[in-house]
Amino acid sequence: QVQLVESGGGLVQAGGSLRLSCAASGSIFSINTMNWYRQAPGKQREYVARITSGGSTNYADSVKGRFTISRDNAKNTMYLQMNSLKPEDTAVYYCNADIRRSRGDPFYTSYWGQGTQVTVSS
Repeated sequence: QVQLVESGGGLVQAGGSLRLSCAASGSIFSINTMNWYRQAPGKQREYVARITSGGSTNYADSVKGRFTISRDNAKNTMYLQMNSLKPEDTAVYYCNADIRRSRGDPFYTSYWGQGTQVTVSS
């Protein structure tokens, strides 16, 4: 069994900062790419940022220069440092990871967390 648990969400004023965490636990052999997505009320889930196992990163244009994704492979944990937050960043933030559960598992399976709410007031 594999679990992804997000934490760090909350209410913040525009211009403020939050740091989200995503901890993976359970039967894990290796983790490949890890991603952050978000879903605002009435909108589709959208991509936010990605980090590979080697540390290469990619960002959606809407958050580039304001958000920083990182990971600690020893802790199976990913982070999202969010600065200069805007009301339009308000959403439920989800982590997603491609995980191999054992050495004998030839494939990576995609797992999702339950999400953490981020609310930015104007």
